[in-house]
Amino acid sequence: MTGDYGKVALATLHAHLQQLLPRASLVPTLLPQVPSLSLWLLQDTLGAEPLAPETINALMEAPPYWSFCWASGQVLAQQLLARPEWVAGKTVLDVGSGSGVVAIAAARAGAKRVLACDLDPVARTAIALNARHNDVVLEIVADMQEALPVAEVITAADILYDRDNLSLLETFQSAPTIVLADSRIPDLDPPGYQRLGEFTATTWPDLGESQQYNRVRLFAVLPEAAAV
Repeated sequence: MTGDYGKVALATLHAHLQQLLPRASLVPTLLPQVPSLSLWLLQDTLGAEPLAPETINALMEAPPYWSFCWASGQVLAQQLLARPEWVAGKTVLDVGSGSGVVAIAAARAGAKRVLACDLDPVARTAIALNARHNDVVLEIVADMQEALPVAEVITAADILYDRDNLSLLETFQSAPTIVLADSRIPDLDPPGYQRLGEFTATTWPDLGESQQYNRVRLFAVLPEAAAV
């Protein structure tokens, strides 16, 4: 049941999506890596017929990234649910929230307050829809700088697709706890961060990406009592 708000949000997302992919639709989808969560994601029909060149160009210009659950987002959500002590009772800021999967997992893991931050207003609509779909309450924000002062925990997944974002890793260190997942920079070794391991996951629906993007590395800055 999506309710009146959900119907309006879903219609808004479909209208935006179908400007790029006229036959596309969103469907509630259980996540392979985190089956306790379900998101409204792009129906897995991308491979059914070849895309026209102009459609491919439009997708490259403004990809509907919020309609996928990326590999790193799944891994980070899974880890928060497995290690709730990282976020329980704390204020969490999730940067570059996309579909909202990490923010939703933080709320499910017992965070006191979760701020899901994304610059894209369409993504913010998707986050709101997915939060309601999973029966969690999120605060959805556009300005990371305004949210940083209240953050006790910062989470981020696959924000380093643009190397210009590397400077954010230093900015994040204003928070006592940071948990970062990345599949884009194989040699990433951010100063001050502890590497917690490497995990395998697939973006969903499956984009058929190179296997290197299915390897997700997890990094953290943790208080001594919570260190792995």
